[in-house]
Amino acid sequence: MKKLNHIPVLPKGHQICWWVCRALLFLWGSWGLLHGYTSEFIQGCFAIAFTHLWDLFQLLGGRSFITRVPYQLQTMLNCFICFSCVVGTTVNTRTSFPYIDVPEHLFAGYMACYGAFFLSEIMQGKKQPLKISVQGLFSFNFAVALLVGWEFYEFTMDRLYGFVMQHGEQGTYALTDTMIDLILGTAGALCAMFVEWFRRVGLLGKNKAAVRAAYKAKREAFKKEKARLYAEGKDVLENL
Repeated sequence: MKKLNHIPVLPKGHQICWWVCRALLFLWGSWGLLHGYTSEFIQGCFAIAFTHLWDLFQLLGGRSFITRVPYQLQTMLNCFICFSCVVGTTVNTRTSFPYIDVPEHLFAGYMACYGAFFLSEIMQGKKQPLKISVQGLFSFNFAVALLVGWEFYEFTMDRLYGFVMQHGEQGTYALTDTMIDLILGTAGALCAMFVEWFRRVGLLGKNKAAVRAAYKAKREAFKKEKARLYAEGKDVLENL
């Protein structure tokens, strides 16, 4: 039987993390159902289905971009969804602790920017690789755009259906909540931009010396190709 798509074998640690997150979501939703919180059971089922939907896209995605997204992003997504439901929702509904959104928005911004680094590479395809600085700026702006889009969604749900996702009616408190969410998410995205930027140029992470040498070699090759095109009187921007 011909495989629908090739999915690389995942490290055991990441696989275990995925299943632990999904098991926690199932237990949390089941506990909510048994104690009269039907909405939590539905939320848990949706969260589990969403994380499996990613796996389905990887299997059936053919040559689409999602098959080239690294598994690390899926691990981040599983952890984020699990924490938001099991911890975030529980704290918001059963306590008066107001700061549980802080780690959620910080990590959401970090995750969005991290994923956008790979998205920029996928969009570029097999053409001349983008500069790290261009990837970083694109990723940061992409993440901030996602954060703003989420606040649009919260505002729309509050106005259309009477939710309190922005914690209040129109006024100072709702505005403050929205701005704090955006600031936290932007801070997370900025952190991810620098961490991934430094990792790719060999200032952070494993095998820093080898990564740094490969990065310098790539830049030198780029400069030589640029000089050659200039010497031949060709449009550099068109050919690189």
